[in-house]
Amino acid sequence: MTTIYFVRHAEPNYDNHDDLSRELSNKGLQDRKLVKKFLLDKRIDAALSSPYKRAVDTIADFAESVNLEIEIIDDFRERKIGNEWIDDFNTFSRKQWENFDYKLTDGESLNEVQSRNIRALGEMFTVRGK
Repeated sequence: MTTIYFVRHAEPNYDNHDDLSRELSNKGLQDRKLVKKFLLDKRIDAALSSPYKRAVDTIADFAESVNLEIEIIDDFRERKIGNEWIDDFNTFSRKQWENFDYKLTDGESLNEVQSRNIRALGEMFTVRGK
């Protein structure tokens, strides 16, 4: 049986508005040690990540400690909110959770993200045969 551990990235530095390169905050850097500790006694054959720096950095210490190369899966990326920074993220987020088809111009709905992620996960199983 295959077991998958989904790990959300640790706390990012919200002062960096560039989604792709947003690094972890000081708290996030500390919290990734908890991720490593949790995963160390698990049998893990692969480390897959979205292309976001904060996601890669969250599992990097663990992957290095067990000699796993982190494989970047572009379709595991987070939803695209839109082309502009949103100051009131809480209101936007609430609207998305109330309506999974809600999205801003040039953004993605939660339904679109879910479909993309499920498709990518299915492709991963096909490629790996597990």
